Amino acid sequence: MNVIKALEQRKSTRAFLSKEVEQEKINTILNAARHAPSGTNTQPWQVAVVTGEAKTKLQTKIEEAFRAGDKGNADYTYYPDEWQQPYASRRKECALLMYKTLGITREDKERQINQWVANYRAFDAPVLLLFFMDDVMQTGSYIDYGMFLQSVMLAAVDQGLATCPQASIADYPEIIKAELAYPEETVLLCGMALGYEDKDALVNSYRTSREDVDSFTRYFK
Repeated sequence: MNVIKALEQRKSTRAFLSKEVEQEKINTILNAARHAPSGTNTQPWQVAVVTGEAKTKLQTKIEEAFRAGDKGNADYTYYPDEWQQPYASRRKECALLMYKTLGITREDKERQINQWVANYRAFDAPVLLLFFMDDVMQTGSYIDYGMFLQSVMLAAVDQGLATCPQASIADYPEIIKAELAYPEETVLLCGMALGYEDKDALVNSYRTSREDVDSFTRYFK
């Protein structure tokens, strides 16, 4: 597939078919993504592919913790402590687009919570990918990991699959590491839902906006 078309086609998908994802396709995706660059070729990525009973058991534990009032304790800080413009407006627009599409009102707190909880089921995708790295690695490895994650998502498009990168799942590293026997000395960066898109699902019908190139680019000659 043309890389530019894959970039334009990729989106955060939040409803999937129950169709099983072939392990061969998962291996093809990860085999392609491993060619992503990393500083001094450190290749900091460690990937857990969670499916079937293991996925059901894990997501149930996370959902139970969330509904019991446990907000989790991520291994790193993803978002700013105080939101400023233009980022606050972009964040708000993202949430409002989804709620408007689904007909979830500001007052309907139960539906809002249920929609949020869908994050912890990886939106019922058949595959949940979890991404770890050793905690001795520093800021540069987060940059490396971003390139690896984008490579995974573009390779998934090439394989006819859809994805949704999920920072929310990283809120519960203790549960996930204990359940999957990952060492405490790792950083859980994020999860990613992977599967075949349910193209009839309403939640997949909207797209968030993107800034024009001129708004974030300066040329110096």
